[in-house]
Amino acid sequence: MARYIFITGGVVSSLGKGLASAALGALLQARGFSVRLRKLDPYLNVDPGTMSPFEHGEVFVTDDGAETDLDLGHYERFTGVAARNTDSISSGRIYSNVLEKERRGAYLGKTIQVIPHVTNEIKDFLRQGEDEVDFMLCEIGGTVGDIEGLPFFEAIRQFTHERPRGECILMHLTLLPYLAASGELKTKPTQHSVKELQSIGLAPDVLVCRSEHPIPEKERDKIALFCNVRPDAVIPAYDLKSIYEAPLAYHGQGLDQAVLDAFGISPAPRPNLERWLDVQDRIHNTDGDVRVAIVGKYVQLEDAYKSIKEALTHGGMANRVKVHVEWVDAEDFDKEDVGERLGQYNAILVPGGFGERGTEGKIKAAQFARERKIPYLGICLGMQMAVIEAARNAAGIEKAGSEEFDHEAGAKRFEPVVYHLKEWIQGNQTVTRKETDDKGGTMRLGAYNASLKEGSRVAEVYGTTRIAERHRHRYEVDVKYREKLENAGLCFSGMSPDGRLPEIVEWQDHPWFIGVQFHPELKSKPFEPHPLFADFVRAAVENSRLV
Repeated sequence: MARYIFITGGVVSSLGKGLASAALGALLQARGFSVRLRKLDPYLNVDPGTMSPFEHGEVFVTDDGAETDLDLGHYERFTGVAARNTDSISSGRIYSNVLEKERRGAYLGKTIQVIPHVTNEIKDFLRQGEDEVDFMLCEIGGTVGDIEGLPFFEAIRQFTHERPRGECILMHLTLLPYLAASGELKTKPTQHSVKELQSIGLAPDVLVCRSEHPIPEKERDKIALFCNVRPDAVIPAYDLKSIYEAPLAYHGQGLDQAVLDAFGISPAPRPNLERWLDVQDRIHNTDGDVRVAIVGKYVQLEDAYKSIKEALTHGGMANRVKVHVEWVDAEDFDKEDVGERLGQYNAILVPGGFGERGTEGKIKAAQFARERKIPYLGICLGMQMAVIEAARNAAGIEKAGSEEFDHEAGAKRFEPVVYHLKEWIQGNQTVTRKETDDKGGTMRLGAYNASLKEGSRVAEVYGTTRIAERHRHRYEVDVKYREKLENAGLCFSGMSPDGRLPEIVEWQDHPWFIGVQFHPELKSKPFEPHPLFADFVRAAVENSRLV
């Protein structure tokens, strides 16, 4: 049976609970334990799938097609453990499950209440797969005291009392603000945060204290005294230059030892940190720099493209270079010349997105990269924009566009080389969709196989002709335009196994121009960079030396 570590936050949000959870998972792995990480989000959306990127950041998609919080991306990147749909839950999903059961009569006519029905549903979620790993790390979104989070905290209180003693601990992240006027770190917000936890029947075993300044020993002792934790379980968490320094930094402050001590695991296995020492070495000891432009429509919020930025960092580590990511708003090209802006970069990446806004700028970026022989990686919508650009400017289809844009405008303006996907094969079943279906969970989601063309660049990059990658889209390049586009030089180098859905395109007369319908960034890790990103950065390095 797994031991449970519940990770909560207090004082303010965005303290880095997800990063701390991922780093702790990596450290427990380094000591020889198996782990799984989970996220419990208090919001009432069923999942983040229909939330705006400006509202929530990116949607992280699992192999089995779950649309989840971006923290699951951190979990995968740090531990290498593939997340699944049982690793993410929201209040919306919990209440939806409870109400569906009530409609079916599963509660035998009882009055449905938060306790016990909602809390029981949460506990059932926590128990899934508990016999598969040594440690289950469960992060609770938001901050203690949020009204939406109360059912989760109550469920955790019940859960810890129902388990044998010593099988559950609570790790609480707080902020120690620094007052410049008095030159002091203030511990009172942390004390009040812990008091709030205690008022609902929970007490932290480990405190992780975020601070921009060193925490004096006397302040740590004070926090330990007033928060009722051991002094060596008060763990400082300072700002880092790279998130991939977190496992070594937390180990240096004794986090993993404090957690194992709280479980009474003694003597604890010694950690093997070679993987993270190598990661740190690759981050800090580089042989050069490259500049990559991300031409997107959500660039005002970097978290909207979190996994892409991290995958580029991993590609840099594979090539021992520092990748400088610069955000370019695709709408800027409605007003300014593409060449003046993009000519200064060593490579161009156009990511996914939804809706027509900014797409003409993305098409111009694809054209610029094609004509100037600059390495280009198009992901999802970025591939579709590259195909539309090829259709318009190389294949003579002047009105080429996407059915998505016509649907949005309510008028037929384009010849749809990209169309609404109504049917596809998933496993041994045919999935069908209508344009009028609900938006949530109706896309082509999760891992699908693809067959690569022998001798193509992508087959060379992957080192195989059979791959599986994660998808999240409802529009697809129309295969009926394949012959015309290939005659113009755009190779369809990756297809679905049945040959009906284009997965990858590449320009044959270009040093490095690839568009993919899937999201390779979701599977990249610092110790295992995705081959597409590693080779894309290599091409950027090569291009930088030609300038």
